[in-house]
Amino acid sequence: MSAFDRSPGGQAMLDVRHLDVMLDSDHGIVHAVDALSLAIDRGQTFALVGESGCGKSMTALALLRLLPDAGRIERGETLLDGVDLNRLPERDMRAVRGRKIGIIFQEPATSLNPVMRVGDQIVETIVTHTSLRGAAAKSKAVEWLRRVGIPEPERRVDDYPFQLSGGQKQRVMIAIALAAEPELLIADEPTTALDVTIQAQILDLLRDLQTQLGMAMMLITHDLGIVRRMAHHVALMYAGQIVESAPAEAFFQRPRHPYARLLFSALPSMARRGMHLAAIPGTVPALNQAFRGCRFAQRCPAHAAECDAAPPALVEEAPGHAVRCVRLAAIDAAKAEHRGPDLPSVHVADGASRQVHAPGRVPDAGEERAAAGAGLLRVSDLKVHFPIRKGVLRRTVGWVKAVDGVSLSLDAGKTLALVGESGCGKTTTGKALLRLLDGTAAVTGEASLLGQDLLRAGRRQIKRLRRDIQIIFQDPFASLNPRMRVGEILDEGLLSLRPDLDDAARQAATLRLLDQVGLRPDARDRYPHEFSGGQRQRIAIARALAVEPKLLVCDEPTSALDVSVQAQILNLLHALQRDMGIAYLFITHNFGVVEYLADDVAVMQGGRIVESGPAERVLTRPEHDYTRRLLDAVPRFDVETA
Repeated sequence: MSAFDRSPGGQAMLDVRHLDVMLDSDHGIVHAVDALSLAIDRGQTFALVGESGCGKSMTALALLRLLPDAGRIERGETLLDGVDLNRLPERDMRAVRGRKIGIIFQEPATSLNPVMRVGDQIVETIVTHTSLRGAAAKSKAVEWLRRVGIPEPERRVDDYPFQLSGGQKQRVMIAIALAAEPELLIADEPTTALDVTIQAQILDLLRDLQTQLGMAMMLITHDLGIVRRMAHHVALMYAGQIVESAPAEAFFQRPRHPYARLLFSALPSMARRGMHLAAIPGTVPALNQAFRGCRFAQRCPAHAAECDAAPPALVEEAPGHAVRCVRLAAIDAAKAEHRGPDLPSVHVADGASRQVHAPGRVPDAGEERAAAGAGLLRVSDLKVHFPIRKGVLRRTVGWVKAVDGVSLSLDAGKTLALVGESGCGKTTTGKALLRLLDGTAAVTGEASLLGQDLLRAGRRQIKRLRRDIQIIFQDPFASLNPRMRVGEILDEGLLSLRPDLDDAARQAATLRLLDQVGLRPDARDRYPHEFSGGQRQRIAIARALAVEPKLLVCDEPTSALDVSVQAQILNLLHALQRDMGIAYLFITHNFGVVEYLADDVAVMQGGRIVESGPAERVLTRPEHDYTRRLLDAVPRFDVETA
């Protein structure tokens, strides 16, 4: 292990050496993690970043020996305080999990036990790894729910997972991981489903615990804003390998690997509004193959013959800063002479200002058509109330006012961003417009699409309307049928809503959709469980786009996507809007995406819209205190490219 992999203080708390992880698949042996080495000190936050499918989550599972049945650690050491976890008997390893090492899993919807109350799941960890029992353990569970931002924790401790929103489930997962106060926390996308204010609370909580306990943390995320705020050291992974490893300050001030530079240039912002984001072409290569040279070569604008000669080594350029690229000197020389590949130099500065004006641009053909066909969606005084039922007869004793008088409008070819904290009614509003709450909630008010009544349309009419309005759900794990291949999932929507297409046309459409969302053609013959979270979200987006709707309700469509694929999806959405005049009701926590994509913004709190207006005004000159609090909680940095 080289010097840059070790912490400056000498022996690291966690010392991983040359870790190889293999997976048996229908397509051969997958080398998921290749000779990975890293070290983490007590109190240090080590960020592992990279595209979906690059091996980040597999690394986390390998450290805890929680690999799927088809996976195995081929070689390497995982030293925790000098003890190799790979050699521990399983009985001893069970004592490590939870007490020594806690983990926040990426998928709260599938990680929580659906038949156990959330409080019991926290208590289970507390009882297993601490001396607390009975009422004391439950009281501790309530305290943890309060610390991670669950409202009314004394009541919600007895809820089941299905009674919680996606963000609330994630908070419960965090509470379970922290309940035994572990020495090392592995946080796999810990804030993906959280709104920015709760995200800020959770990040502050994690930092406080690090200070109090000397807890180390491995942070796995695609959110570079969070990495900038939290990390002491950053390791960038690509196709199973670390391609750049550096102190956080050095990584953000001067990223060196071409992949790192391209990631920064793909970040959305208001300054890049209307521009084509620098999405990285192609996809992460399949890991069931033998690589002759650099794994990033086929996607790299600086690719040359020497990149294919041999696998590049991870070489230390500066103290603690190592890069896996044989062309750095040539790239620097070409840049100095104003020639060579289209590879930006990147500089990141703190304190990004929201006072940025979008560049002016000439309306395109799609926008002109949109203007001519304005008035796509109109919503007035929308209310969605869920009944509270009690007793043997399940009589209604009250109502939960999830949406309580929402009015909004959206024109063809425009994007309205609906933002606010989890539980404020954003997703409920979207589902009500698609009639997905029939029979479960009382929905009143007015809502029309192209002048046609959405709330009172009959079954046959609503089926016709669903060609014009589709939804991308927040949770790709729950929304994709696990028993159907991807091709069948896409074909199902086409068969139902595009009966005019024959078999050949549907197959061609399926391949085109997969390409549009950055998936290889062979994805058509695979099942959802064979894909990462980000890849499953791309499948969900492809399904929604299959029937070419006029209005797309996007419920956190980029929350599970890495930066590069997010840029691909945003470019795709922008192109569809430009060419077809498609409109988006965009529900999201990502304010970078809002700045880049939204024409208008509506801020929701407690089932009501508290502020709305043009995106630039709301985001740069907010009037409501709640809007200001949301914006102040957003982790930000300026990215300058040249």
